[in-house]
Amino acid sequence: MTISGLAAMPPLDRDEPRFVQATKQMAETGDYVDIRFQERSRYQKPIGIYWLQSAAVALSGEGAEAPIWVYRLVSALGIAIAVVATAWTGANLFGANAGLAAGLVMAAIFATAFEGRDAKTDAMLLACCVAAQGALAQIYTSSRRNEVVGSHLPWIFWVAQGAAILIKGPIAPLLSALTVAVLFAFERDWRWLSKLKAGRGLALVLLIILPWLVLITWKSGGTFLQQAVGKDMLGKVAQGEESHGLPPGFYVLTYSLFMWPFGLIAVGAGLQALNRLRDDPRLRFCLAWYIPFWLLFELIPTKLPHYVLPAYPGMALMVGWLLTLKPQDANAPLQRWQTWLWWATAFGLALVTTGLTVLCIAAPLYFTGTFSWWSIPAALAALGAGYLGFSRQLQVRLGRIGAIAICAGTTYAVLFGVIAPSLKPIWMSREIEAAVRANRPCETMVLASAGYHEPSLVFLVGTETILTNVDGTAQHLLADPACALALAPVGEEKRLDDLLAGQGRLANRVARIDGVNYSSGEKMSLGLYRIIN
Repeated sequence: MTISGLAAMPPLDRDEPRFVQATKQMAETGDYVDIRFQERSRYQKPIGIYWLQSAAVALSGEGAEAPIWVYRLVSALGIAIAVVATAWTGANLFGANAGLAAGLVMAAIFATAFEGRDAKTDAMLLACCVAAQGALAQIYTSSRRNEVVGSHLPWIFWVAQGAAILIKGPIAPLLSALTVAVLFAFERDWRWLSKLKAGRGLALVLLIILPWLVLITWKSGGTFLQQAVGKDMLGKVAQGEESHGLPPGFYVLTYSLFMWPFGLIAVGAGLQALNRLRDDPRLRFCLAWYIPFWLLFELIPTKLPHYVLPAYPGMALMVGWLLTLKPQDANAPLQRWQTWLWWATAFGLALVTTGLTVLCIAAPLYFTGTFSWWSIPAALAALGAGYLGFSRQLQVRLGRIGAIAICAGTTYAVLFGVIAPSLKPIWMSREIEAAVRANRPCETMVLASAGYHEPSLVFLVGTETILTNVDGTAQHLLADPACALALAPVGEEKRLDDLLAGQGRLANRVARIDGVNYSSGEKMSLGLYRIIN
């Protein structure tokens, strides 16, 4: 797990520590209904991911002291389920080799590699979306062929929808609704939807989500619905939230990174599928899975790269489909605008491959001033993935897809498991935790921090950590001179000394932490202080 990055990577500010800290507090308090970060409510997302992380914590046997990798196991499991569900869907739509190819694509793209190492909602949401869409695709195509629909498929669809709502609200239902709407617009036929058993299915969804929703609505006095729906969800639709407001085109520009190294191969397959849209209902479904969801999120002001992750399996399935064609059909000439789009994506592939290669080599040199020998295999693997991912033939054989996946997986393992964790200056919370452990005066110690308020600090050092200013750190030290520790900018040391001297006390700086707060881009020098008299 160290080489994979699950254990080696410190908590990634700012979203991941907020999720894991809220789960940690559930283990500390035994309250598995309310969601809190320290004393503040955290009602942006439903309870599902916290329950799953709590289960991982309980199974670890370490309780609230469980390390970050325990929480990340849920995301790793989510990506594994998404990969298997993509392969299952592809195999049922296009055949075994197509399913294997689609699964390899989903396993090896940058988006899933990152989200599988980040203890948030998106990996498990992806798993639910692929399960729901996979079942929906098989119901749709079986109906189009006048075949018997498997009795298990509607239940997979509805259970996945309920679980997805409990994890991240209405994203999965939105994805399926957009898919169905586009299919209806193309075919003008609703009849196949009767196979979904909507009455019993909706009752099952309500059975999954209502018990907790009723409890949290009662416990929060309605605040949960106000914040989760009124502020978080509708706020993101109406305007850019949390400094993430961006114009349309963002997901076009980030596509080559988050679909790396399969972005070009997927675009080629998607363009060939688009040219056969009228001929094959399976392709209509895959395109209806990807295009409307992507377009909608381009129009929504709030944008983060992982928002369109649930659409990517639609592209992966088309890569698998292209394997089923004869080479002359799979590599049929594209239209002029499609050729331009293909070359633009090829440029994106080259740009991202170069960027990752340079990052693997330059990051240790820039942040630590030393060359890392691990940079060599990581850079070579990135170059190999990019080279193999650039194919002038639109149809890429299964063996080559497997080789690309191996190269990409090697890049991620070394980058996330070795290189990134070694960049000591950017992991300030980890260094602060180490300094606190080395200088802990007693077991009841509480840290007060001024000038550095990252959520990862709370998760690593303790729920009782006080996020305050320099005056607050002085008051904290004076209130518990035997056990308290304080963290403050070195540039504010004289002010801290003056505040303590006014009460006849002196502070000693027992550690200094220099680094970069990558969340804000600010270089920082922090001192760890305790009273010495």
